[in-house]
Amino acid sequence: MKLSQRVQQLTPSKTIEITAMAKELKQQGHDVVVLGAGEPDFNTPDHILEAASDSMQKGQTKYTPPGGVIELKDAITDKLKRDQGLEYTRDEVIVTVGAKHALYNLFQVILDPGDEVIIPAPYWVSYIEQVKLAGGVPVVIEGKEENTFKVTPDQLKSAITDKTVAFLINSPSNPTGAMYGKEELHQLGEICLKHELTIVSDEIYEHLIYGDEKHISMASLSPELKDRTVIINGVSKTYSMTGWRIGFAAGDAQIIKAMSGLSSHSTSNPTSVAQYAAIEALNGTQEPVKKMLAAFKERRDYVVDRLSKMAGIRCDTPQGAFYVFANVEEAAQKSGFSNTDEWVKALLEKEKVALIPGAAFGSPAHVRLSYATSMDQLEKAMDRIERFTSL
Repeated sequence: MKLSQRVQQLTPSKTIEITAMAKELKQQGHDVVVLGAGEPDFNTPDHILEAASDSMQKGQTKYTPPGGVIELKDAITDKLKRDQGLEYTRDEVIVTVGAKHALYNLFQVILDPGDEVIIPAPYWVSYIEQVKLAGGVPVVIEGKEENTFKVTPDQLKSAITDKTVAFLINSPSNPTGAMYGKEELHQLGEICLKHELTIVSDEIYEHLIYGDEKHISMASLSPELKDRTVIINGVSKTYSMTGWRIGFAAGDAQIIKAMSGLSSHSTSNPTSVAQYAAIEALNGTQEPVKKMLAAFKERRDYVVDRLSKMAGIRCDTPQGAFYVFANVEEAAQKSGFSNTDEWVKALLEKEKVALIPGAAFGSPAHVRLSYATSMDQLEKAMDRIERFTSL
């Protein structure tokens, strides 16, 4: 059967490859520690579960508008005003089947064949593929490790051509946990304004921050930047609701209307019950978030401390998200591996620890470790990695 050229150009996922290997080893009876998951290990908080149950009992199980129920749109606009000081109307907000769906729809409605999107590396794996699926061309600029993986204004300027239509920024970042400060965002934003670029601001990890620095949305820096920014967010990471699949976008009403129209011909509405659960997540108590954040910080500090003491491994302390992005190039070379992909596979085969190779994120010298798992699992993993690097 024929496959489209569009689908054939997709790059096979290294995340899926490693996950499949780990799953096979588990099925063989091995004790495998998997540090690849991009989701909290906590269950969804009880008050959110109760809200979902209540909605089912009330019969809120039918179709909803493709762009989401009014009550959730209002909860989102309230959240944006509360957290970022941003004012949006209902027609400037769309609810989607996860934040990934929001990004997918956005690229589909703003890109024509050949349009370029500037994407800083290291990047989340789906950015590149979603741009390609929309007929666009991903233009990657490298965030240097010595600059905590953040791109500079000069790099952005150099990457812009007459085909550039958008610049994507993810802060805090997956996979690095790096955050952009106010002045950094301002400088990048001014360049985008000068060249009339759409700014795609992925803010899914905004509440998972461990220091005193606060998350800043580029849209909050000026009315002009707000007009050119589309915020992407959702409830998956903050509220441990990855399986509920509720995301959202906020931005120009014309773009949001087009995204909603696309949803009406593809997914239709996000799951009704999940929408009512998301309302409670945004409007209800935030105490469970604080507890999860405290646990993540303890785990982060432990993993960074252990890794920093291992031969041939170096890593920064991430400011946000729940990943450590470690440089293992020296460790791989000392062990006789030609690249970190081989090192990762050998670690899985010999010590039964699954990490994600950095090449999946555009940074082949690194690996991504998720600390969104129990301390027992993290201690076991660190002991095994230390043993592996000592061979």
